[in-house]
Amino acid sequence: MITTIIFDIGNVLVDFRWKEFIAGFGYNEAMQERIAKASVLSDDWNEYDLGLLNEDEIIDKFIENDPGIADELKDTYRSLDGLLKQFDHAKPWISELKARGFKVLYLSNFSAKAEKECAKELDFIPLTDGGILSYKVKMTKPDPRIYELLTATYSLVPQECLFFDDTARNVEAARKHGYNAEVFTDIETAKKMIENC
Repeated sequence: MITTIIFDIGNVLVDFRWKEFIAGFGYNEAMQERIAKASVLSDDWNEYDLGLLNEDEIIDKFIENDPGIADELKDTYRSLDGLLKQFDHAKPWISELKARGFKVLYLSNFSAKAEKECAKELDFIPLTDGGILSYKVKMTKPDPRIYELLTATYSLVPQECLFFDDTARNVEAARKHGYNAEVFTDIETAKKMIENC
């Protein structure tokens, strides 16, 4: 029996709109892709999620990836405001699950700056029963330790939990720790999965 629903935040409860965010600076499509490859699509982004790098340090890393667009990278990443947009289903879905008696938690790779600057899009967080943000514990999914920490912190029985994440490798890591886990594609499919558990 499933008693707890666990959500990744990005692309499950909020839309990580990096394409629209970068486009908002007026760059053409080729430049948008180039900026993305040097920044949000690079491995360096995980270090930022962990809080291991501050704003200036992460921008320097991006510039190392593509020195030819240093000015564009500096302009773009001085602010993350507008990078996230809450899905319409976020708050109603959490409220519905809580009303049905489920414990609702989150486990997300999320940066400190994004949490601060995008707070208006994260106002569903107080509706949950808690959770773990990667930067606060200095580890990111799919690091096995973060699943162990979630289990211990909330005294969970993994077999009684259903975890939704948009990334297959994070789902596989959760399954290795005994969690029921599914790749989130859309809310209707996710609701059916909950009903069928």
